[in-house]
Amino acid sequence: MTEDAPLEKKPAQAAEKRPAPAPVAEGDVRASDADRDRVADILREALAEGRLDAEEHAERLDAVYAAKTVGELEPVVRDLPASRGPAEPARGASSGPSASFSASYSSGPAAYGHGMHGAAFGPKENLVAIFSGSVRKGRWRVPRKINAFAMFGGIEIDLSEAVFEHPHLVINATAIFGGIEIRVPENVTLQQKGSGIFGGFDIQVMDSPDPNAPVVLVQGAGIFGGVDAKPKRGKIIRDLRERFRKEL
Repeated sequence: MTEDAPLEKKPAQAAEKRPAPAPVAEGDVRASDADRDRVADILREALAEGRLDAEEHAERLDAVYAAKTVGELEPVVRDLPASRGPAEPARGASSGPSASFSASYSSGPAAYGHGMHGAAFGPKENLVAIFSGSVRKGRWRVPRKINAFAMFGGIEIDLSEAVFEHPHLVINATAIFGGIEIRVPENVTLQQKGSGIFGGFDIQVMDSPDPNAPVVLVQGAGIFGGVDAKPKRGKIIRDLRERFRKEL
């Protein structure tokens, strides 16, 4: 009887080396709601200073909230001067145009309206009326975005007594065989970007003389229906400068 041959130790196979993932370019980083709002603040100041007219501001603001990456935000304010003090780039941030752009709007007064308020009340609110009605009025905290959809129904959005905690509000309003009525304080800036298709899209555009006033952009369409937005007589937001200073 022969002895069993000793077990041979097989050399451990070298661990398969996988290439490290390529670092994400600064401009390809996904933009957050706070990033978009900070760029929107720069546009608001440019509008107040007369660098942009109402139409240009509305077009750029639309591009801001449609942007997916930081790189898509950069061209929107590329031709606007830096109106804030210098900010140091975050530790480990790359250099170059994208990094400089990121630093230019990541701090300073533009940051008001973010932080705990944005987290507590959410970035948007949805109002839907299908063969029914929906009303939002009284004393309520306004989010950054409101989506309103009315089909064979009606929606009323009354901002005249609302608390504006963010400098920009975008209302996406679509009315199909229905109606959407929006009322705002007399001293806000009201802008529109929409159209009526066998219907009406009637927005009473106005520019507030106060650069601290919120900007309300109403965009969408009235399809065999109507979207109407205008100021509510006698209703104003008081102490705008003091209110937003508290958010700093």
